[in-house]
Amino acid sequence: MEITPVAQHNRQNNRDIYFNEGQQQNAPDLELPSENKGYKKNPFIEANTKSVSLSHLKEDCVIPVFSKDNEITISHSQFIESAMASVANVLGTNLSKPEIRISHQIKGRTPDALQLPISELQDHQKTTYYERMAWIARVPSITSNIGGNELELTIGGVRAYNQENLYSKKSPEKFKFFIGFQNMVCCNLCISTDGFSSEMKADSVEVLNNNIIELVEGYNIDKQLTYMTKFEKQRMSESQFAKLIGRAKLFQYLPKAEKAKLPELLLTDSHFNTIAKDFYEDESFCRNKDGDISMWNVYNLFTGANKSSYIDTFLERNENAFTFAEGLSKAIEGDSNYSWFLS
Repeated sequence: MEITPVAQHNRQNNRDIYFNEGQQQNAPDLELPSENKGYKKNPFIEANTKSVSLSHLKEDCVIPVFSKDNEITISHSQFIESAMASVANVLGTNLSKPEIRISHQIKGRTPDALQLPISELQDHQKTTYYERMAWIARVPSITSNIGGNELELTIGGVRAYNQENLYSKKSPEKFKFFIGFQNMVCCNLCISTDGFSSEMKADSVEVLNNNIIELVEGYNIDKQLTYMTKFEKQRMSESQFAKLIGRAKLFQYLPKAEKAKLPELLLTDSHFNTIAKDFYEDESFCRNKDGDISMWNVYNLFTGANKSSYIDTFLERNENAFTFAEGLSKAIEGDSNYSWFLS
């Protein structure tokens, strides 16, 4: 189903949840989350990031400007708050508190502290902002279950100032935004193509909000859930998995002309080292006793390994992991140009 502002009353928790009434027949049902379930509080991205609060971004961080005309940029906190408000209006339900990860801190100081040694700087004389920021917020009222893993509908985005030309005049700014699911067992994100924009341009918060609403309303939630349910029902043998790892490593070094004939694969050699290790060692998604592994587990090994990506490549690789898993799923059935990775 595509998410659109059509109200369906939910009597269990007295909320209005907004979505299209016409569900596909084979799509898994959406559920209300079970209460009092405990999950590990793993970060949705690791790499070189750290957690910060929304209040820290609002109260302690300066906001970069375009230097030639001193026009202000859309701040990290504005991006988060306006996106959450827009999505809450579309879905007609509350969102969780945002989880925010930052990296590449940019430090500065106020003019009166230009000549002071570092040891004498007072807190009010220090300035800071973060070049890269990623965030998510969950929709606790919309969930599903695949392979015994509870999934919650999730939104989020990335802002990377290193992708802006701040030395020029004000121009449309770039944002990345997604709507998908988070696997609550491992906190991995599940992002499909129609729920992700890798370059959402906006020169104002209003334009940014309109772009976000358009993406959310066009997201086909049933399509993604149907594919992921299919992953859970498919099996890959240990031999096929070994071929996959070997081919994926070869892919990185193929001649340019040969690589161009194959589907895109953004996960790197280091990611596949982690995936190979977790095939045997991951508590939730390793092989079974017979040595086989479900495509659902393979997909989660992909998204788990992707947590080591930097913020500015994280969402693209996550979306590519879904596309790649979808292609492998078709290759198992013998009908895909992804068959090279299993041959």
